Amino acid sequence: MNTPEQRSAPPNGARWLTQALEAEGVQTLFGYPGGTIMPFYDALVDSSLKHILVRHEQGAALAANGFARASGRVGVCVATSGPGASNLVTGIADAMLDSVPMVCITGQVATPLLGTDAFQELDVFGLTLPIVKHSWLVRSVDDLPQVVAAAFRIAREGRPGPVLIDMPKDVQLADASHLPAHVPATVEAPPAPADAALAEAFAALAAAEKPVIYAGGGIALGNAVQALRDFAQASGIPTVMTLRGLGALPPSHPQSLGMLGMHGTRAANMAVQECDLLLVLGARFDDRATGKLAEFAPFARVVHIDADAYEISKLRAADIAVPGNVAQAIAALQAAFPVPLPQQQAWRARCSQHRERFANRYDAPGAHIYAPALLKRLSELAPADAVIACDVGQHQMWVAQHCRFQHPRNHLTSGALGTMGFGLPAAMGAQFACPDRTVVLVSGDGSFMMNVQELATIARCRLPVKIVLLDNSSLGMVRQWQELFFAERYSEIDLSDNPDFVALAKVFGIAATRIDNRDDVEGGLAALLAEPGPALLHVAIDARANVWPLVPPNTANSTMLEANPAHVSQEVPNAIPA
Repeated sequence: MNTPEQRSAPPNGARWLTQALEAEGVQTLFGYPGGTIMPFYDALVDSSLKHILVRHEQGAALAANGFARASGRVGVCVATSGPGASNLVTGIADAMLDSVPMVCITGQVATPLLGTDAFQELDVFGLTLPIVKHSWLVRSVDDLPQVVAAAFRIAREGRPGPVLIDMPKDVQLADASHLPAHVPATVEAPPAPADAALAEAFAALAAAEKPVIYAGGGIALGNAVQALRDFAQASGIPTVMTLRGLGALPPSHPQSLGMLGMHGTRAANMAVQECDLLLVLGARFDDRATGKLAEFAPFARVVHIDADAYEISKLRAADIAVPGNVAQAIAALQAAFPVPLPQQQAWRARCSQHRERFANRYDAPGAHIYAPALLKRLSELAPADAVIACDVGQHQMWVAQHCRFQHPRNHLTSGALGTMGFGLPAAMGAQFACPDRTVVLVSGDGSFMMNVQELATIARCRLPVKIVLLDNSSLGMVRQWQELFFAERYSEIDLSDNPDFVALAKVFGIAATRIDNRDDVEGGLAALLAEPGPALLHVAIDARANVWPLVPPNTANSTMLEANPAHVSQEVPNAIPA
């Protein structure tokens, strides 16, 4: 604790920065101290900010990432220079590619030492240029008011994303008594869509007989969830969602056909391939969603509505471009089409039949735990507003396919970057953002080990995160692709020497149990969710289990596999009825 003399000392740059963070509404930040950031950590002692000490800087960036995804607020992470800053890079890149608002603060060597290869000097400004919306190397304490105001504005404004503030040590220590109190900058809303563009969209929808809504992550980012639900309900237009759009319509919504793309539903992919108009709302034609782009929605005119005008016609030329506020555009469409159009009735019926006919089945044979059925049951037992974070791999796709999300912010997944190790710190950040809600992590044995050290953070803070660890003793998705596309030539996917995960969790003081038979699933999940503190359920699953359906790379989404063609006798519960 600082002495009274220290607490009454004139404010320096670091203390001014903590007060600015408080003024921006920051309450929680994630970080790890070191030499060049020590003045900031000293200033934290006298601030109201709640700093969470992670066990690796990547954990700080990904926790801030999860905090922002779950809450919609800006996540903040802090690290020292050199290796501390470079360890943040993956979490920053993940935020950039998935449009997550973050402010990342790094220490830097004193300004006279810049460019001298000083101890732990690293050009983090240059290193992160491709993966931030904007970055600053603060060379004078007088620049702090402008830099901090711009940083939070840019992180939030338009298409959100991460920004970086690199703070030399001498700037942190410089006298800041003359600086004004921080005032947050005004965040400009996206411009309203142009009336002429909306009129073209109205005309195209009125002429269409087989329209489909293609909703992406921009629905949540644009606060357009309720607008989409109202429009889909009123218009009756079948709706498909991207990985990060899941929850924009709840699974029970009559217009929801589920996720499209490589591991999407057959109903969703068929609808897109057959439609005559594709209404794209806050989506970007990602390759995992479109499959072979030249054969995606081959008969459709495209109406593309997006707050980021640069996404429109970037990959697929839009017949009608509507840049601007997505929520306003959807509301305008609903005003024009308050009831379903008669000429689309047969199309709505066809999509509804496909939704029922190709619904997931959970009657897999054998005593092994069937991961899709377990995850379906998990989402049924968990509260409706539970936040489910996941890592990357087979379990990530099973979560997307079989968990029932009521809002996109309830589903934390690393979409564009596909970051193994994302889940544990992201769940940790989400729990800090949503302390009164249930937060569940679904991870795989490969991903879990990448940031397993954050179990220490969860245990220290007694965060009641519930962990479902699906263990197939392999890198499951890599194994599946080697099985399907590399003639079963398995290379470096064996994780049979995994640690005893139950014992590992208990070493950290976290309650843990293991199940390996489907008869134990109900009791295991119930006990996990009933545990008042952090808990882990270690689930042994079949190492040969694959994710179905699957669209092979560089093929049209109509080319969906339900089993390995080389093993045509393989029984799969999702097999398409004759």
